[in-house]
Amino acid sequence: QVHLVESGGGLVQPGGSLRLSCEVSGFTLDTYSIGWFRQAPGKEREGVALISYSGRWPHYGDSVKGRFTISRDDAKNTVYLQMNSLKVEDTAVYYCATPRQSYYYTTPMRSDEYTNWGQGIQVTVSS
Repeated sequence: QVHLVESGGGLVQPGGSLRLSCEVSGFTLDTYSIGWFRQAPGKEREGVALISYSGRWPHYGDSVKGRFTISRDDAKNTVYLQMNSLKVEDTAVYYCATPRQSYYYTTPMRSDEYTNWGQGIQVTVSS
């Protein structure tokens, strides 16, 4: 059974850094692309970063380009989202997810194409 669990969220000051982790089970990372999304109160879910099933072609949303980095460790079945130079507007619940199909990668990221989701983790950027 596919299962995703996020960790690493919390409270950080503007300009600070956090690293989120998404540990997966029930499949291997070389079969599914993994996307990070976020949702702030009153806003639609937004695609943040995507890494393909091959580990290549990292893709980022315009609002995080140059600040966030997605990576993965196949031995740990874990995908990471390194977030630097955090801004107040990065405050949201962050989710990792897999698309409906294996060996599927497409941009831009559309949340309705993703069917397996973690429970989400809160990231708050505030002074």
